[in-house]
This record gives sequence, C-alpha cells and structure tokens, in this order.
Amino acid sequence: MYIDGFVIPVPTANRQAFIDHATKADSLFIELGALRVVECWGDDVPEGKVTDFRRAVDATAEESVCFSWIEWPDKATRDAVFAKMMSEDFKDPRIDQATNAMPFDGKRMIFGGYVPVVDMAG
Repeated sequence: MYIDGFVIPVPTANRQAFIDHATKADSLFIELGALRVVECWGDDVPEGKVTDFRRAVDATAEESVCFSWIEWPDKATRDAVFAKMMSEDFKDPRIDQATNAMPFDGKRMIFGGYVPVVDMAG
C-alpha cells in the first residue's frame, strides 16, 4: 500500500463547494486505481504552542483545516496515475479548473507520499 496525504486550508463558507469538488475529483482517482479516498473537515484542530495544522497551512480565522488521504495499492500505481493526469493529452472535467475549480488556495496545500510502517485494524 502507498498513501498520499494532504492538509488544506479551506474557507469555512466553502464547505459544500469543497465536498462537491472532492466528490467529482476523487471519483477520478478511484477510476484510475486508488483503493480509497478520504476527505475530512476539521472539527477539533487545536492551536499548538510551537506548531500545528493551522500554522502549517497558514489558515486564517475564516478557514477550516481539511485532512485528506488517498490509499493506493502501491507506489507504482500512484506514480503511473499522476504521470497520466499530468500529461498534456489527459483531459477530464473533474480536474479541469474551468469546470471544477478548487474552492481553496492550492498554493497553501501541503502534501506528501508515505510508505505505511504500521497498519492495525480492530
């Protein structure tokens, strides 16, 4: 398994727009090979004394912090999907800014790819 993780500041007033955007875009990830996509709206995101999620994305008082992840079967699948999506030939309205604009400032999104080292279920 391979995980892509994201932390995103989203204007609180754009909650439904974020859900609508994610629902469209995330369906593409599933079609292309993702096992699961989870989008979480910040509910209990405390301010830390040294650092915290809000500071990490420079969230304002009018923004909520969202935490999301994509589960892939492996890194090779993830890399192939992103390469395909970034190619000039790939067109899909679900990730086209003209038809499904991001309702947040993507420049403040932080993200990374992760190899699971502990995976427990109850």
